[in-house]
Order: sequence, then C-alpha cells, then structure tokens
Amino acid sequence: MTVRSPQVWLPAQFGRLADLPPGLDYARWDGRSAFPTDPAEVEFYVPPLTKDIGVIARPLARMTRLRAVQALSAGTDELRAVLDRLPRDVTLCNAKGVAAADTAELALTLILASLRGIPESLRAQDREDWDPRTFSTLRERSVLIVGHGAVGSALEELLTPFGCAVTRVGRADRDTPQGPVRSVSLLPGLVPDADVIVLCTPLTGATRGLFDAALLSRVKDGALLVNVSRGAVVDTDALLKEVDGGRLRAALDVTDPEPLPPGHPLWTAPGVLVTPHVGAFTPDFWPRLEALVRRQLARFAAGRELENVVTR
Repeated sequence: MTVRSPQVWLPAQFGRLADLPPGLDYARWDGRSAFPTDPAEVEFYVPPLTKDIGVIARPLARMTRLRAVQALSAGTDELRAVLDRLPRDVTLCNAKGVAAADTAELALTLILASLRGIPESLRAQDREDWDPRTFSTLRERSVLIVGHGAVGSALEELLTPFGCAVTRVGRADRDTPQGPVRSVSLLPGLVPDADVIVLCTPLTGATRGLFDAALLSRVKDGALLVNVSRGAVVDTDALLKEVDGGRLRAALDVTDPEPLPPGHPLWTAPGVLVTPHVGAFTPDFWPRLEALVRRQLARFAAGRELENVVTR
C-alpha cells in the first residue's frame, strides 16, 4: 500500500522557493485559478498573499484534512474568525516578526514626516509656493507605544537617538529588557501625557475600536496619532472629528475602511498623512517570509511544534 506524503499548498508567489523539506507533496495556488490539487488532501496551507479574506477562505471548507495554516501576515483576525467556524482543530500561525523592522521604519518615517510638516511642504511645492514655516520635532518628545511586540520593540530602538521618553503599553503589566510594559487598561491615564501615540497592537476583540471618541478626547491638544497596526483599532468617525477641528494630527498606514475609497474624508482631512498599508513591503520582506515558511515546513515534516502559533 502506497503511503501518501502530506499535501502542502504554497502561494504562487513562492514559485522560486527552493530547498524545501523532503517528505511533503507541494502544490502552488495563486488564489484566482482552479485549485491545483484536491483541497481535501491538503494538510498544510500557506494562503496567497492577499488582503481579500474571501480568496484565502475559498478552499478552507473543503480542506477536511487540514492541520495547519501559515498566514503571511502578523495580523490574523479575519482568518482566525474563519477557522473558528470550521468543525475541526487547525493550528494557525502568523508571520510575527518577519516585517517588524520594516514596519517600525515606516512608523518612524510617518512620525518625522508629520512632525516636520513634509506633507505641507509637498503641497506647497506642487503650487510652486516658497512657504517657510516652523514645525515640531521628535527630539525629547514623549512617545506612547501601544502594542509592545516585535514592531513596538523595533520602533523603540529606532527612537533611541532622539532621546524620547517612551511609555510601553501591552495586554498586561510585564517587564522587558527595554523597560516595563503597562497594561492597556491604564491607557486613559497615559494618553494625556503623550506627544506621539503609535499603534502597533494586533486587532482583536479587545482592541477593535480601542481608540474611540472617549479615549481620543483624552489625548493632549496637538498630539500625533500614528497607526501601523489595523485601521479598526481606531474609530474613524471619532478621529475625523478630532483632526477636522485641528486638535489632533494623524499618520495612517492602515485605515477603516481599507482600501480607503475615493472621496473618503480621510483623504483630505487636515493634518492627516495616509500611506496605503505598505509598512511590511520592502525588498527584504520576501526572503524573510520564505525563510519562515521553510522553517515551518521542516518542523511540520518532522512532527515538531510550529513557530508563531496564534491559536488551535
């Protein structure tokens, strides 16, 4: 009797991925074309790199032998919700840390660009208008990092040369090599002292709408809110009221809704800088992502515990 090797689906973007562990049967799927093999035979699924959860979820109901899913992003809220509806246990792993340095770098870029008035200077340049103005600085400012995981920790390292007073916030009080992390429950008392607030937290039931009208109202006048996590961590309507009045500024790599549709007020809101969810995407992203997938497949083939387990 022939013993079948466990079936693995990889994204078509990994077409050149080499040195894969032996003992597994590989197929590649682009998310658009017909399934490359019978989904019922798949035991390890690496979905296509897309923000469309419908594409990712399309074969899941038919994957009756599925044991593990390796997401290609750190955030897995939508995928986790889909897997929770399946009538079987599946191990979900994320790509935590793969894009941490790149996302932290963009967060720093957004902070500096916003504080130093780069959007205003670009608009003046478009008008050929020499308009010298005085803007703020990051040096020695108080920075509140909400979500002190891989991205938050990497951002704190980048802030070191600026002499910032950093306050770290996470799910609960804990100690780290960089200093103590305060519980998210303390946010109402922490936000009034921050000149810059950076959101790096995952989107969960507890963080959805975390920065609502009540919490935003406690942020000090003139503060900058930077979001590189997920758009739904912030109440968009509440944020618009604060920036429209000029009380707060915002720099957003993620929005709610996303993608931001034409005509949405965030596009033209005063003091708001928007980038299209590009924090992770640099030339270094793919090699690191491929290295993670290769390690996970080696662990799976050997029957070892997987890395970055989010839930089962």
